[in-house]
Amino acid sequence: MRKTVVFVAAAVIGATALAGPAMAQSTGSTPSATPAPSAGLVQLNVNTAINSTLVDKYVRDAPNVALAKCEGASPKFASPVLTFGNYTPGPFMGVDANISADVQLKPGTAAGTYPLTVTCGSQTYSTQFTVPASQVAKVPSGAAKAGDGSMAG
Repeated sequence: MRKTVVFVAAAVIGATALAGPAMAQSTGSTPSATPAPSAGLVQLNVNTAINSTLVDKYVRDAPNVALAKCEGASPKFASPVLTFGNYTPGPFMGVDANISADVQLKPGTAAGTYPLTVTCGSQTYSTQFTVPASQVAKVPSGAAKAGDGSMAG
């Protein structure tokens, strides 16, 4: 468990140079034939070389990070089911972002899809992220405990 948390924390912080291209942008204008340079983005977490399914998915029992690329004063993340802290300026390895914040899921949040936005000055960028169902919180009485030697003969 500890190795997984440490690995995910290192990966989310940007210890890998590989990141998925899945980045959401606001859609305030109609698309043109030539894509405009990315003015901004917001996403939850970053993919790794080992796990390419982390972007815009909340990872239970692991550190989660909101990332954004935006111009403007006082960037602020918002979501109805997340709290944000420890805003840190970038750049970050593996994602084109210039601000990040640590993320905590609000207690009692059900599995589902939720919005994540960042506001920088007068610009707002949005994406959707998913929260998986929580795992069993209590081990049934008398259940084997993997790794504690109780099954050794």
